[in-house]
Amino acid sequence: MSAVPQPTISLPTPNLNSTPTPTTLLKTLSSSHSLAHFKQVHAHILRSTHSPSHSLILKLLSSPSLPYSLSIFSHLPHPLPSLSTPFLRHLSRSSRPEFAFFVYQRLRNEGMPIDRFAFPPLLKAASRVGWLAEGKEIHGFGFKSGFHSDPFVQTGLMVMYVGCGRLPEARLVFDKMSYRDIVAWRIMIDGYCQSELFDDALELFEEMKRANIEADKFVLSSILSACGRAGNLDCGKAIHDYIIQKELVIDAHLRCALVTMYASCGCIDMAQQLYDQMIPKNVVVSTAMVSGYSRHGRVKDARLIFDQMVEKDLVSWSAMISGYAESDQPQEALRLFNELQILGIRPDQVTMLSVISACANLGVLDKAKWIHVYADKNGFGGSLRINNALIDMYAKCGSLERARNVFEKMTSRNVISWTSMINAFAIHGDANNALRYFQKMKEACVEPNGVTFVGVLYACSHAGLVEEGRKIFASMINEHNITPKHEHYGCMVDLFGRANLLREAVEIVETMPFAPNVVIWGSLMSACQIHGETELGEFTAKRVLELEPDHDGALVLLSNIYAKERKWKNVGDLRQLMKERGICKERGCSRIELNDEVHEFLVADWNHKQAYEIYEKLNEVVSRLKLDGYAPNTGCVLVDLEEEEKREVVLWHSEKLALCYGLINGAKDSCIRIVKNLRVCEDCHTFLKLVSKVYRREIVVRDRTRFHHYRDGVCSCRDYW
Repeated sequence: MSAVPQPTISLPTPNLNSTPTPTTLLKTLSSSHSLAHFKQVHAHILRSTHSPSHSLILKLLSSPSLPYSLSIFSHLPHPLPSLSTPFLRHLSRSSRPEFAFFVYQRLRNEGMPIDRFAFPPLLKAASRVGWLAEGKEIHGFGFKSGFHSDPFVQTGLMVMYVGCGRLPEARLVFDKMSYRDIVAWRIMIDGYCQSELFDDALELFEEMKRANIEADKFVLSSILSACGRAGNLDCGKAIHDYIIQKELVIDAHLRCALVTMYASCGCIDMAQQLYDQMIPKNVVVSTAMVSGYSRHGRVKDARLIFDQMVEKDLVSWSAMISGYAESDQPQEALRLFNELQILGIRPDQVTMLSVISACANLGVLDKAKWIHVYADKNGFGGSLRINNALIDMYAKCGSLERARNVFEKMTSRNVISWTSMINAFAIHGDANNALRYFQKMKEACVEPNGVTFVGVLYACSHAGLVEEGRKIFASMINEHNITPKHEHYGCMVDLFGRANLLREAVEIVETMPFAPNVVIWGSLMSACQIHGETELGEFTAKRVLELEPDHDGALVLLSNIYAKERKWKNVGDLRQLMKERGICKERGCSRIELNDEVHEFLVADWNHKQAYEIYEKLNEVVSRLKLDGYAPNTGCVLVDLEEEEKREVVLWHSEKLALCYGLINGAKDSCIRIVKNLRVCEDCHTFLKLVSKVYRREIVVRDRTRFHHYRDGVCSCRDYW
């Protein structure tokens, strides 16, 4: 110990003329919180002629500075377990648990005794820093030392293996235990829950009950969490019944777990009932309710709880922002994000992913650029997940070039990165680049997954590349051993249907290894609508309605088929049925962003403050286009109206109104970007092409399924959409 530097400052004592006694020194250390004070006491101990007591050394080892404590320990001659084991325990709980291994190494190198109580803190330290190799070495040493059957050591081993993500090894230790207390069961169940192996957690809980082990509130909370995250409501209810049957006290912790489970499983009314009984309501349980309501489309209820929360942390803000983003209310999500910034709360990666998703759904490029700059400035630029989301965002906001720039600058890419880029090309109708990047992905030895193939097949479908689509579908099965799912067969039906190969599309439906779902019948139904196949269209629409009786698209298609055949009675019956069921055709809605503000238009919309100017501009545009041969195509207006009324209906489509607003207010040479919720109709498609030519403006429209880039009278889709 003489090698430790001695402080020059003397220790203040009540009586400056007397030498501090060991008892005084111990009391002084106990009340000291600064390193300088510890050093003063240490100096007095070194000057003393008496050997320091065991209690005094232990106090010194708990100094405010871990390196200083290690320095003291390194100068102790032959420390016995009575000193080394408490010190290991202290280090394993500290901010630098890895320091425990320096102590362990010294004990091993100098052949000093290590008792069985030293193993749990060492294994805990390995768990906290994720040092599997060191944990295994300690496991081996414990086995050689004869401690492998000790319950303390076995529990420590389980903690270590669970902490390092090695569940099979943890289970092996667990299965070999001769006696398992509630702590051992809890560690193993928690491990399964943390690794999202919820079925294993539930199975182990059943085994625990068979072993007549009484579950405590911590085990029950973990199991309820597993039920919620797995969506297993039946099991969650059984746990609730178990709690009632055993007459366990439902404290705040357990009630919170029950609320979260019911909310996650969609049993919102039960969750609300339990939530109402909680006084006070903590931020965790309130956030669970916000997430539960949001997940099941009840965003207004979620916002009500959010607004009533006395305290909100970042998780609760993120839950509400995510709720808006996933409920097709992207503007509300971005509005809430602005509030978060005003409060000075720094977002985390989860928040940013929700914000980027909201921006992608909104489809406004200026906002997307701002979000990208914000992400880079706040340290998210290097995140793989953030960059993958940015690719998707830029693609959905109409900038394929910016999406590609993000992709090319990434230092590392995974299957999601490549798939996002392929999907970006696909929705923009650039099938050649989608196929080229698919090839580059394979050359980079990144194995495509099922989602990748959906993107590639989608690209082929929207570009009419039938033969390429056939080959890719076959390679998915034969080369990559991926079993096609509904979405892959749906892409093939869409591929053949768009190409007017309806017989082959029907063959796909008939030969699938499972029953076609609504999406597949819907793809075939749309193809029939595009190519005017009324008989097959009627058949497919009825198949859709068998699976989803309130499917508005199928009901509208049937109505349209009857309207084309002038069967107005049938049309009336269908419209009456839709009215009685409260089903209505989704109204066309178009958005345009100008001057950092998003403007929305519906069909024949007069609500905008510039409505009069917009309709004046529309009349002017129509007059100019007529000189270029434009005539309104009223074929898509399938209601019993006079021809002049039909012309008015088709001219007042929402994208035409948004376009005219852009022509009035946008810079003369700027690109006009429009986002529409439905498929662009034939008349609007022709109209937009002609405007791009006559007014010499680039126009980008995102409809329900893809992008259309209009320039010089030509569309990027080559009139194949």
